[in-house]
Amino acid sequence: MTDSPSAVARTVLATESAALARLGDELPESFDAVVARLLQVQGRVIVSGMGKSGHVANKIAATFASTGTPAQGVHPGEASHGDLGMITPADAVILISNSGETRELADMIAHCARFSVPLVAMTKGPDSTLARAADFTLLMPDAPEACAIGMAPTTSTTMAMALGDALAVAMMQHRGFDRASFAAFHPGGTLGAQLLRVSAVMHRGEELPVVGADTPMSEALLVMSQKGFGVAALVEDGRLTGIITDGDLRRNMSGLMERSAGEVATRGPLVTAPDTLLIEALGIMNTTKRTVLLVTEGEALVGLLHIHDALRAGVA
Repeated sequence: MTDSPSAVARTVLATESAALARLGDELPESFDAVVARLLQVQGRVIVSGMGKSGHVANKIAATFASTGTPAQGVHPGEASHGDLGMITPADAVILISNSGETRELADMIAHCARFSVPLVAMTKGPDSTLARAADFTLLMPDAPEACAIGMAPTTSTTMAMALGDALAVAMMQHRGFDRASFAAFHPGGTLGAQLLRVSAVMHRGEELPVVGADTPMSEALLVMSQKGFGVAALVEDGRLTGIITDGDLRRNMSGLMERSAGEVATRGPLVTAPDTLLIEALGIMNTTKRTVLLVTEGEALVGLLHIHDALRAGVA
C-alpha cells in the first residue's frame, strides 16, 4: 500500500532533519580553518558544483555576496570552455560534490593546483579525488537521501546548503557585518525597505512646517496648508517645543484666530530620531494613531516623517 503524500512528506522532513542534526554534531574539524582562510581572500570566493550541487553552489555564492563576502558561482562546464579565466590566485574555490568524483570538476581542480588557488571540498567522500586534491575538506555525514530509491539528491543537497549558510553567517559575524551593511547590499524590495532609516525618507529644510510661539494662528494655518502635512512644528530658540495638529485646532476652535501658535500647540510632542528604522517608526505611528512624526537630534528639529513616506518606501 502506498503511503499518503503527507506521510511521505513527514518521512522526508524527518530524514533531512536527522541529517542536519548529525551535521551539527559532526561539524567538520576544518570548519574554523576554512572560515579563517576565506576571510583572508583578497578576490572572490568561487563556488561550483554540477547538477543539483551547482544550484546549491549558486545559492551559497549569492548568500556570501549579500553578507559581505564577494563571491561568484561558476558552472564547471563553462569553466572548461573559457570561464576558468574568472578564477585567479587572489580567489578561493569551494567545490561541491556528494561523492567527490564528479568528473566535470576535473578541470577546475587542475586549475586550482596549477595556479595555487586555495581549494575547499564539500563532500561526503573522505578518500575521493576531490577530497585528496583539496586544501581543506568540509566532510558531510554519509546520511541517506530522503527519496524512496535513495538516489535523488535531497538530504545531501540540504546538508550542503546548510553548511554553506553556516560558513556565510560565521564569516559575516567575523567581519562585523551589521544591519546597516546588510541594508546597503539589499536596497530593493521589502527587505531593503525594512532596513531603511527614517533619515532616508524624511522631509527636511524648507519642507518643514515651522512656526514660532508668537506666530498668529492665521499665519500658522497658512504654513500648515502650504506645507501639506496637516501639522505645524513649534520651534523656540532652535528647540522643538510643540506641535499643532488638527486635534489642537478643533480643541481651540473658539477664538482660534485671536490666539498665537504657542497658545494652541501641544507641548512635548512625540518624536523619533533620524537613525530609527523606518519600520519601527511606522509601528509607533500605527500604535499612537498618528500620521506624522517629527524627527529630532537632541532638541533640534531636523525632519518630518509622514506615514505616506513609509508606505511609498515599501514598508507595510
